[in-house]
Amino acid sequence: QLVESGGDSAQAGGSLTLSCAASDYTSSTNCMAWFRQAPGKEREEIAAVYRSGQTTYYTDSVKGRFTISRDNTKNTVSLQMSGLTPEDTGTYTCAAGVVCSSEDRFIHWGQGTQVTVS
Repeated sequence: QLVESGGDSAQAGGSLTLSCAASDYTSSTNCMAWFRQAPGKEREEIAAVYRSGQTTYYTDSVKGRFTISRDNTKNTVSLQMSGLTPEDTGTYTCAAGVVCSSEDRFIHWGQGTQVTVS
């Protein structure tokens, strides 16, 4: 299971850090990623990272503002978000899978945590 935390309200220009804890440490958590679903929009993958630390993906809208990282000793993945804008508002969901690939390849999903930027 994946459990997210850190969702909150923030002012534009502010920062938040989301965390996701995985309950197991297997090949199915080799890749961990963050997805975001903004109001009225489809869910999109915004960042992904392998257990090795190799970052595979940032969506264009978050490049330079968001940083994904892993702590393998704690089996967690974090998303440091800065320079927040109202367009970052949405439900952020952690996902894990064997490979960092398309959304349908992710095996485990968290329940989501809400981020609201005003």
